[in-house]
Amino acid sequence: MYDVTVTTDLVYAAVDGQQLLADLYRPATELPPVVLYAHGGGFEAGSRSDDGKGRLAGLAAHGLAVLSIDYRLAPAAHFPAQLHDVKAAVRWVRARAPRLGIGGEQVGVWGASAGALLASLAGLTPGQAGLDSDLGEHLDQSSAVQAVVAWFGIADLLATASRSWLEAEILPFNFEAALLGVRSAAEVSGAADRARKASPLTWVSADAPPFLIAHGDRDRIVPAAQSRTLHEALVRAGARSSLLLLGGAGHEDATFDAPANLAVTAGFLSAVLRSS
Repeated sequence: MYDVTVTTDLVYAAVDGQQLLADLYRPATELPPVVLYAHGGGFEAGSRSDDGKGRLAGLAAHGLAVLSIDYRLAPAAHFPAQLHDVKAAVRWVRARAPRLGIGGEQVGVWGASAGALLASLAGLTPGQAGLDSDLGEHLDQSSAVQAVVAWFGIADLLATASRSWLEAEILPFNFEAALLGVRSAAEVSGAADRARKASPLTWVSADAPPFLIAHGDRDRIVPAAQSRTLHEALVRAGARSSLLLLGGAGHEDATFDAPANLAVTAGFLSAVLRSS
């Protein structure tokens, strides 16, 4: 395990008078590969500093640099603004890698919950018109990534937004609506084209980078079927995907941050990024 230093408040882009910030968790090793991390929070909450001491520093201790980013949140921003921010951060870290003392040629992206949807989209839509970012100062750099880790994320917004009245009462989450800028999950079907565009499942192809997908089998917020569906679609398309189902784990369960799971995640990222 490596000692980890943290550099905070790095500005990776600015938009509409707002600075977009990142924190870098860097292990004490020469030119570690880097993975960008996008936090959860239903597209309305969360911060780059969430889970810093455990999840982010824990992964970095395995020899990978972790760039944890803030991205624009609802209701001030809607899709594809969040994805544009992620891609701007990928370009920024590539351009700044020599100055930061990290490897920038091969970049991974990792997300949890809402961040997992953004990470998956970043991996599946390089160069896609309307989804690729023109944000930031480094448009000469590629926004393509070489590995994706998606923890308990959504694959199909239309499917998760289709709730019965009872489900809506018991689980009154509106993350799909927050992302798309509609008033409730029930209105997502009226924005079906946008919902499909914001769904990773839409963009699956044989050209996808390797995926590691993890989900808890007791998740009552985002069903584990979402991760199974994405994994199966990737495999059918001819892409590389591994699905890790954590028994007894719910949404944002502490099991995801356990040493064994962080070691699996770090092993996947290290193997892919060092061999790409």
